[in-house]
Amino acid sequence: MEKTLARIALFAALIAVLGLLPKLTLASGIPITAQSMGIMLAGTILGARNGALSVLLFLFLVALGLPLLAGGRGGMGVFAGPTLGYLIGFPLGAFVIGLVADRFAKPKTFLPSLTGAVVGGIGVVTVCGIIGMAVMMKVSLLTATGYAMPFIPGDILKAVIAAAITAALYKARPGFANA
Repeated sequence: MEKTLARIALFAALIAVLGLLPKLTLASGIPITAQSMGIMLAGTILGARNGALSVLLFLFLVALGLPLLAGGRGGMGVFAGPTLGYLIGFPLGAFVIGLVADRFAKPKTFLPSLTGAVVGGIGVVTVCGIIGMAVMMKVSLLTATGYAMPFIPGDILKAVIAAAITAALYKARPGFANA
């Protein structure tokens, strides 16, 4: 139990630390950050349930006002902006990532981890982000989709990195099990 809680907290912290890397904000107001890679790693390494819990812990800390999002943003106000859909998509994405990665292989290898990161970390998170942008910015789904497209190449790179890290972890520590 303690190991599980520690891993959940560790991955919430990892997601926060990845927000310290410099961000690039697009015209849509949505920043490109490394935090989405933390979401992918939480799902691939911790599995569906604990990966989602680590993201929910991170979002709870953000809601409390801790400036953990890229650019030092935090507080309830971030849930009223154009990034709302992405924030909702983060725990859903982590859950799907873990679900997909766990279904394909144990121990986890590169391809199952990559598949999970692409399906959940790019597919689920992007769909939620598009819907959130459309609603919060009062634009069409097509316009919001156009705003989301510049993120895809970077997200693919983050998915490849997350899958490589996950596969290396499971190769180095074969006894490592989902928390």
